[in-house]
Amino acid sequence: MVGYAFMGAAHSQAWRTVNRVYDLPARARMALICGRDTGKVAEAADRLGWEAYTTDWRDLIARDDVDVVDVCTPGDSHAEIALAALAAGKHVLCEKPLANTVSEARAMAAAAATAQAAGVRSMCGFNYRRVPAVTMMRQLVADGRLGVIRHVRATYLQDWIVDPQFPLVWRLQKDKAGSGALGDIGAHIIDLTQYVTGQLITGVSAVTETFVKERPLPAGSSGLAATVDGDGHRPATGPVTVDDAAVFVARLDGGALATYEASRFATGRKNALRVEINGSLGSVVFDLERLNELEFYDATRPAAEQGFSRILVTEGEHPYMSAWWPPGHIIGYEHSFTHQMRDFIEAVATGVDPAPSFADALQVQLVLDAVGRSAELGSSWTDVEPALATVAA
Repeated sequence: MVGYAFMGAAHSQAWRTVNRVYDLPARARMALICGRDTGKVAEAADRLGWEAYTTDWRDLIARDDVDVVDVCTPGDSHAEIALAALAAGKHVLCEKPLANTVSEARAMAAAAATAQAAGVRSMCGFNYRRVPAVTMMRQLVADGRLGVIRHVRATYLQDWIVDPQFPLVWRLQKDKAGSGALGDIGAHIIDLTQYVTGQLITGVSAVTETFVKERPLPAGSSGLAATVDGDGHRPATGPVTVDDAAVFVARLDGGALATYEASRFATGRKNALRVEINGSLGSVVFDLERLNELEFYDATRPAAEQGFSRILVTEGEHPYMSAWWPPGHIIGYEHSFTHQMRDFIEAVATGVDPAPSFADALQVQLVLDAVGRSAELGSSWTDVEPALATVAA
């Protein structure tokens, strides 16, 4: 694994856990972790459960006993690491968004297709697909329980950079992150809604905003936390080069209308992802802060019995839940990553292509690009560039 901060810790938790929970055709051995700082990566290896550590990701790719490379770095290094790993015959799991640019994402998808012919697998880490309630939401749509999909409404709201004195971490720099709230959290709701509905976004009209345009340079950072070193003086500052918020309307290829909002300036909202799907026969709602539940409205029931019902997604027959606890005993955020590793290991071990593929992730990247171009052009309607990607089952 390359990287050991927020996503590195989440992925490590999943790699440590997955074979202790699920009976799989292969076992994950946590051989080597990579980070730039020798002291920090050594400590992370010990804390997170890795056998060894290195400060050069090329060491992972050179080792004969490494079959999988897990990329948990900022977006500016995804392409270089993933392309080298695929060329070396390593299976690759890469965090989202796939890359910082469409050209990088296209190159990665092309390399993945070439590697696929040689039996080398790749997957992009959109972990919210693996929340059992989300998987069940998709099944309700696929089974026709909502009828014709008419509206998609998605928001992902956080507030961790509301304070203008919060430091200029890498997520606020375009050369490292690619974009701001749009790519960081907007990518999640783009992928999630396309996955749930089975429909792709074809065009958008967007606005973006950067509310705080200068921030103090950080003395240190980890995950979503950082510190400022002012040393009793006014700290040096640098420009914020990404969006703080993005809002857009969209059309989907099945005819649905959609609205999306991604913001890291929604004061009081910590990790508020919410998706609502309205169809001709019913509606379904998912709220990440209540991730074990769905709200379901069945318009085919008698009028006197209609109303939103709460489905507690903890039964053994619900997706992924058979390996966990008795009904009613809820699971949490980290379990989505365990489910992700379960699906990835099973796919690699059985010779099946995992989803979402790099081609699927490229399609999300094309939507992000269209949103950015629309915002730059005064919210003009912007078509999403075509790709060979489809939303994988």
